[in-house]
Amino acid sequence: MRWSPRPPFIRSVVLDRSRLRHSALRYAEHGWDVTPGAYLAGDRFDCARPGCPTVGCHPALERWEEAATCDTAKVADWWRRAPHAVLLPTGRAFDVLEVPAHLGLRVLGAARLHASVLGPGRGQVRGPVAVTPTGRWMFLVRPGDPLRPELDDSLDVVRHGAGSWIPAPPTRLPEGLVRWSVSPEETRWRLPDSYAVQGMLVDAVGAASRGAQLPRQTSTLRRAA
Repeated sequence: MRWSPRPPFIRSVVLDRSRLRHSALRYAEHGWDVTPGAYLAGDRFDCARPGCPTVGCHPALERWEEAATCDTAKVADWWRRAPHAVLLPTGRAFDVLEVPAHLGLRVLGAARLHASVLGPGRGQVRGPVAVTPTGRWMFLVRPGDPLRPELDDSLDVVRHGAGSWIPAPPTRLPEGLVRWSVSPEETRWRLPDSYAVQGMLVDAVGAASRGAQLPRQTSTLRRAA
């Protein structure tokens, strides 16, 4: 039997930290600000701040908005210390439209159809899409546009703008990994127009309301103020 210098748990933590660090650096290299999140310890998140009562995914730094950066040296140093969750502040390089799976699937299908009909580079509505293990879909869009009136009161649609954040792949949540359904590389790091995606969301909400009633999912993420 070959002797291993590190117990399996330690090797797993080191591997997770390496993957998270690599991804955080990749985001930063493309101009996306990054901030370290608390790391998963068992079924709760630990930020190492004394007395912190938050057990869910949250920023590791108290003044995370000020600290968030795309400075690769700073980012590398954060992940050298611990297997932090990778958090991306919103309202900067991009906003995020967070929706349940049944809406996300409809919008992604419509975006693919739209792109194939109009052809490459015309009416671009496809952008990066991340999915949480609890079934929340996160569409990254150009920043600054508020929710359309048709979506503003919808409990199914959450806009993450200034003052908010999302967990980015490959962050591990208690239920599993956050993953890309459409990676930034697939869209060449381009972002779609927010209102174009919202238009498809309006159509998806209407189609869902006309069809069978599906159980709603509540957001596990933080809504922007």
